[in-house]
Amino acid sequence: MNVVVVGAQWGDEGKGKVIDVLSADADLLIRYQGGNNAGHTVIVGDDEFIFHLIPSGLLHVGKIGLIGNGVVLDPEALWSELDQLRSRGIEVQQAVKVSDRAHLIFPYHKRLDVLEEAARTGGRIGTTGRGIGPCYVDKVARTGLRVADLGDTDAFAAKLKVAVEEKNRVLTKLYGEPPMAYDELLARYRRYGELLRPHVVNGMQYVREAIGQGKRLLFEGAQGTLLDIDHGTYPYVTSSNATAGGACTGAGVPPTAIDRVIGVVKAYTTRVGEGPLPTEFSPDLMERIRTKGKEFGATTGRPRRCGWFDAVVARYAVWVNGCHAIAVTKLDVLDEMERIQIGIGYRQRGRVLEDMPADLERLSRCEPVYETLPGWQVETSSAERFEDLPRAAQAYLRRLEALLGVPICLISTGSRREQAFKVGRWEQSP
Repeated sequence: MNVVVVGAQWGDEGKGKVIDVLSADADLLIRYQGGNNAGHTVIVGDDEFIFHLIPSGLLHVGKIGLIGNGVVLDPEALWSELDQLRSRGIEVQQAVKVSDRAHLIFPYHKRLDVLEEAARTGGRIGTTGRGIGPCYVDKVARTGLRVADLGDTDAFAAKLKVAVEEKNRVLTKLYGEPPMAYDELLARYRRYGELLRPHVVNGMQYVREAIGQGKRLLFEGAQGTLLDIDHGTYPYVTSSNATAGGACTGAGVPPTAIDRVIGVVKAYTTRVGEGPLPTEFSPDLMERIRTKGKEFGATTGRPRRCGWFDAVVARYAVWVNGCHAIAVTKLDVLDEMERIQIGIGYRQRGRVLEDMPADLERLSRCEPVYETLPGWQVETSSAERFEDLPRAAQAYLRRLEALLGVPICLISTGSRREQAFKVGRWEQSP
């Protein structure tokens, strides 16, 4: 069975742990979009691992991880991540593959990312400054350089020279910044080409052969549905398709190769950076949940904004991704709450909206419509089955299923690998 795991909120839903759990039943793990602007955290025993580019299920022995063509790749960041895993005894030499069609991030992308964000007059997007957006701009403009280009040294040198000259005009003329040094960049990236060569494969062919051999594929997205460039709260989004459809374009597989889609949601809602968050907590509750849930970005350390579960957002994500089931994480963070609210709609000028408006000005004027349920005020972190959960927690989860129209397939009640359990026979969901 080939499965896509996708964030069904604004990212940071705990996909890393869900992917780690599901990877035990997969053979090939594929990261299909984004770059090192996202982090997936996996805790095994007392050890914490944070993945930025490498698929986060690689901690299971014998798995292969592929960085797909839809990813924008910073070679320096990848090599650092490989070194860190090697130093902790994780096999990466044969286990990590890189698609030759993935686009490369260069230092000029990072500089432009920071400069463009600082120059915005209509409000900041909240970029991480890692060059992701500018790299995707070059990709769409058909001026980018790909991993495959590193293999032909003469052609790469010529293409890089054109790119550096273009970026230097922007840096010097528009921003008054010093130019990038072409010779230094060429030498550095030729060295990256040598280091990466053992990992580079024809990504589409590699995946096609794996499917032909009957191997089980797990597709991993970064960020979340509401950060998707087409379907998110634009312009406060990422620069790629984080939704399940991105798995096809970002890994080179047809839609018919996807058997199941699992959406991951927190038991509440969070987002990093700017943009609307309709069910946002009051400052006191925000600080309380943020502290208990350790709601700080794995990549940047930025504090996350927190709010009640937004069923409008999650229902939208279920439809856009075609989710067959959802995984619910961080249920334990709500253990101490006396009452719990669920946003079931948006009220605007006396009307109740049950769907996500595309107009952010309109969305910002909406007030959430809440449904209140009793809390359970009992710890859930030791639960091993759905039946072990307090009745009020069970009722809360069943209500989420009813509102979203799909079953829950996995529940996480803590940060460690063993604090998660599967629910029902989601594999047979229609």
